[in-house]
Amino acid sequence: MSDFHYNVLFLCTGNSARSIIAECLLNRLGVGHFHGFSAGSHPKGEIHPLALEILKRNNHLTENLRSKDWAEFSTPDAPKMDFVFTVCDRAAAEMCPVWPGQPMTAHWGIEDPAAIVGSEVEQMMAFRHAFRALENRIALFVSLPLQSLDRLKLQQQLDAIGQSRNTDPA
Repeated sequence: MSDFHYNVLFLCTGNSARSIIAECLLNRLGVGHFHGFSAGSHPKGEIHPLALEILKRNNHLTENLRSKDWAEFSTPDAPKMDFVFTVCDRAAAEMCPVWPGQPMTAHWGIEDPAAIVGSEVEQMMAFRHAFRALENRIALFVSLPLQSLDRLKLQQQLDAIGQSRNTDPA
């Protein structure tokens, strides 16, 4: 087994749903080789209740999760990131901080489940869809042979993952 350990930061504007879900998924799917973090450009300060519910329904631990500003990860004493992924279009369009160490970046846009207006069932279906889409992308990511890919090939693979579509039948 490899001794490599990669830090991955998932960014979204509010850091209340998609980026939080991605952090949890990576910490489970990449256990031992990846450490997931999440942050937002304008954090809401709390996690969306349906994000917490979908995580709990899928047996993820949620007690240490919190909505936080991405500035926490741009300080000299912050963990060095190897990868930074935006999971919402607004965060991808914003001017991001300069991340120490020049991590690999990609945009993995996922529709915002928190923006869905409708019944509780419709809202939960949106969270389920976002969860499955992120789960599929993260599973692809953690299966990449990272140590054997040069930066150009790795960037192509990261971009391709961001273009992948969720195959969850709903």
